[in-house]
Amino acid sequence: MYTAQGKMNQQELLQQYLPLVRRQALGLKTRLPANIDLDDLIQAGSIGLLDAMTRYDLNVGATFGTYASQRIRGAMIDELRTRDWVPRSVRRNARALEDAMHRVEQSLGRPAKEREVASAMGLTLAQYHQVLSDTNGSQMLPIDDVNEEHIDEACSRHITPFAELVNDRNRTHLMRAIDALPERERLLLALCHHEKLNLREIGLVLGVSESRVCQLHSQAIARLRASMAE
Repeated sequence: MYTAQGKMNQQELLQQYLPLVRRQALGLKTRLPANIDLDDLIQAGSIGLLDAMTRYDLNVGATFGTYASQRIRGAMIDELRTRDWVPRSVRRNARALEDAMHRVEQSLGRPAKEREVASAMGLTLAQYHQVLSDTNGSQMLPIDDVNEEHIDEACSRHITPFAELVNDRNRTHLMRAIDALPERERLLLALCHHEKLNLREIGLVLGVSESRVCQLHSQAIARLRASMAE
């Protein structure tokens, strides 16, 4: 890693850590809307890696790998901050989904079925499923409202809007809301946020596709938000 003069061999570091850039970009991309391009994240992460190679100081105490990982992720987050990474229509549909879920479940006194919520929104079932797919990425922790430590925690998991609902003040209410979820959605949240399985693994357990996992996750979060808003 170092030349005969005791300096870091940047070419070797670049070759070693470029795969890390791609892994972090792929991990982040799974929680973002489809309009966010993977190559843009990789480019931003590569710039972060180059920045880490320039700024790293052996005296800081952290290994280069740890330092580089932080700079790579930070560069990707900065890239997302510079753009409106969730279209307004997606945010609008996410709010409409939560409102419809709340109205239907208040009226029926039980968890709403997909067709019932779709009907309340004036959508076909296929359109409703598309809204669920679109809103899953928008449920990432608000980037501008959390510090870097929280961003790291959010990015270390595969799907993380659940964490946004959890704090000391509303934990008891949230637990009650989770208990009221349909069984499959409770299982999905447990597999995702406790067992830390990825989309593919959760899909294998539930017998559904990865895209369906995202839809069910969005639906579960919408139910929880609707319940927490009461």
